[in-house]
Amino acid sequence: MTTVGIPKEIKPQENRVSMIPAYVSDLVKRGHRVVVQAGAGEGAAYGNELYVAAGADLVPDAKSVFEEAELIVKVKEPQSSEIEMLNEQHTLFTYLHLAASQKLTDDLVATGCTAIAYETISVNGHLPLLEPMSEIAGRMSSIVGSYHLANHRGGRGILLGGVPGVAPGRVVVIGGGTAGINAARVAAGIGADVTILEVDFERMRFLDITMEGTSTLFSNEANLSELLPRVDLVIGAVLVPGAAAPKLITREMLRLMQPGSVFVDIAVDQGGCSETTRPTTHDDPTYEKEGVLHYCVANMPGAYARTATQALNNVTHPWTAMIADQGLKMACESRPPLIGGINCQGGKLTCKPVAEAHGIEFEQPKFG
Repeated sequence: MTTVGIPKEIKPQENRVSMIPAYVSDLVKRGHRVVVQAGAGEGAAYGNELYVAAGADLVPDAKSVFEEAELIVKVKEPQSSEIEMLNEQHTLFTYLHLAASQKLTDDLVATGCTAIAYETISVNGHLPLLEPMSEIAGRMSSIVGSYHLANHRGGRGILLGGVPGVAPGRVVVIGGGTAGINAARVAAGIGADVTILEVDFERMRFLDITMEGTSTLFSNEANLSELLPRVDLVIGAVLVPGAAAPKLITREMLRLMQPGSVFVDIAVDQGGCSETTRPTTHDDPTYEKEGVLHYCVANMPGAYARTATQALNNVTHPWTAMIADQGLKMACESRPPLIGGINCQGGKLTCKPVAEAHGIEFEQPKFG
């Protein structure tokens, strides 16, 4: 039997919960104990009574969860008060995004815990535990970008869809992956003029065939710089799995844009793809740099917590159940991609992209 802990998320404006009652019930039926902090699911409209009915043990605070559970399942990276409660007996399963913060990396490694990142588990070239959140963030990016183009939000007063007799707004999406394709789909659906920048020619052919109403362009500094003076909304959807996002937009390039244009950086969790990116919150989502309004909320899907929670649980639960049923060593033998998710173990950093981002040493995960 494994004791699985579900603490309440404490990152600002994070309303998702790492496990819904239906999947708590599944773990309990498998013979495991699930400890849930009171109020953990309220932000996603899952009340305490639903967890009790599912067979969970409700506890009053996070301290009780961390003291009683061996496998801690979360949504976002551990905050400072949570790191203080982690130790070598814990396995933490959550989004980590360690490449964006050396302090978080150092602090987490120092706990001695085994930390598994959703976003570095790769299966056949896909990131199955990240993709649903990328889909949500991508779709959100065009919606929030369009909203912040309004004059009263600090934008230049452009309606992306235009109207008869008036040209639509122009959108550039940097990156044609999961987030980028969802951003482009919604922007095109609004009626915007959409260009996707991509470096993979096979991906561009796929986008050309499947994305009606959009165009593709090879992603390089020259092409981006040529587009920026004419664009109203730029969406950064660049991802290098586990690593810091490349800084594709410089301050000088931002100065090419019209005042009141909007930049939405979906890559902010990985450090962002602009020199001017810094994390913001849903309460205070934007700031202005070089005349361009920046939207850089680090947990965008948290704004739609119910949808995001369900989508996240659908992909994380099979892995959670496997770890609980088999233990981490056997689970890694059953599904080797899980090894790629182990970012730190036994006081050692075990993720190469994170090590490269911070210029520190790493070791391969070890068992036995």
